[in-house]
Amino acid sequence: MQTRMQSLNPDPKAQYTSVYGALKKIIRTEGFWRPLRGLNVMMMGAGPAHAMYFACYENMKRTLNAVFHHQGNSHLANGIAGSMATLLHDAVMNPAEVVKQRMQMYDSPHRSALRCVWTVWRTEGLGAFYRSYTTQLTMNIPFQSIHFITYEFLQEQVNPHRGYNPQSHIISGGLAGALAAAATTPLDVCKTLLNTQENMALNLANISGRLSGMANAFRMVYQLNGLPGYFKGMQARVIYQMPSTAISWSVYEFFKYFLTKHKLENRAPY
Repeated sequence: MQTRMQSLNPDPKAQYTSVYGALKKIIRTEGFWRPLRGLNVMMMGAGPAHAMYFACYENMKRTLNAVFHHQGNSHLANGIAGSMATLLHDAVMNPAEVVKQRMQMYDSPHRSALRCVWTVWRTEGLGAFYRSYTTQLTMNIPFQSIHFITYEFLQEQVNPHRGYNPQSHIISGGLAGALAAAATTPLDVCKTLLNTQENMALNLANISGRLSGMANAFRMVYQLNGLPGYFKGMQARVIYQMPSTAISWSVYEFFKYFLTKHKLENRAPY
């Protein structure tokens, strides 16, 4: 749905004014399961991507906090650790995102994830799955920096002892995700354009072939829609990210607490 709402020059049958209106129209005209197309690809990539993501974050945070602690720059350490973790996460998730977004476009010719992967590989090559990787990093590094710094800051306010507190993890995670999502929406619009190579928009801008590069995507968005174009789909993006980051942090903090407790119990003498 976010992909549809970020379309620069949508088909007249795929023009939406709100998240609720878009969801209602898609379900009514294309079926109940249509908004979930491509979800299986994201689920397959999310497991290994998030495992590397949090493992890298914890190790980098611990190392950098030890370096910066005497200067009181722990938030800087958290931001850098989040940025480094993003490099690994996006290397796995970028191809999955390309497939998902192409399947979610209006009147998409791809009926299954495997067929989409095969068609893109055959017609555009391996590079198509990473055409937006630098753009993804350009978006996700500031996103994750804002996300992690905000989460750690909110935890200091609502959970100063940093114990396991599900309510604080959910609130901090949701608010951190919402702020980061809103701040990086312009970059997400450009990423969506590079991933989908939206034909109607490319034709309207008199671009032949494939669009590549962040600078070119920024120019095209402004050329077609002006400044408001950079904030297309912001509401949908925030609504998606808030529960996503809230669930992600609460699950992560639970398993961190559970595994740490289990490890300490095993070490305790009987």
